[in-house]
Amino acid sequence: MTKKNVVTPRWGWALTGSGHFFTECLEMIRSLDHCDLFVSKAAAEVVRMYKHDLNLPDTIRIFKDTTASAAPVGGFYYNVYHTLVVAPATSNTVAKAVVGISDNLATNVFAQAGKCRVPTIVFACDTAPELETRAPKGMVMVYPRRIDLENTDKLKSFEATQVVESLAALQEAVERRKRELAEQG
Repeated sequence: MTKKNVVTPRWGWALTGSGHFFTECLEMIRSLDHCDLFVSKAAAEVVRMYKHDLNLPDTIRIFKDTTASAAPVGGFYYNVYHTLVVAPATSNTVAKAVVGISDNLATNVFAQAGKCRVPTIVFACDTAPELETRAPKGMVMVYPRRIDLENTDKLKSFEATQVVESLAALQEAVERRKRELAEQG
């Protein structure tokens, strides 16, 4: 874990186990100046299934879900992060966030960001009754359940949490946050 140029505060980005715009999310991560990437166990599986790599700039540190207590979340207590992005966020991650379960790295960083009032952007995967998404062997149709859609709506009411429902909205939210941070100087 010896990366150079560790600047704080920095971006935190949690990857969950969804292939929904996974490649595009990795590209967005690569465009951030200073970021810590939190990779859940499910996200690590997606990286392998979709044959991605995590070749990232030296300014990006990678934390994998290897500790029971999700030790890397401690940085949220000490103002290491100005923003958390959870993208893509599976229905499982969204459901756990909505009911307050933080039992993996992604849900733990989401909970700690909330407790520390760190602005959070969540790109929820299940946002419409029908969606086309990428599976390891190509594009497929999925039909989110009513409970998945309800949980996405519930998450929108969380403090300091912006839920986005498309890749374009995620890109816009990240760019808006970059502008806010630049203005804060």
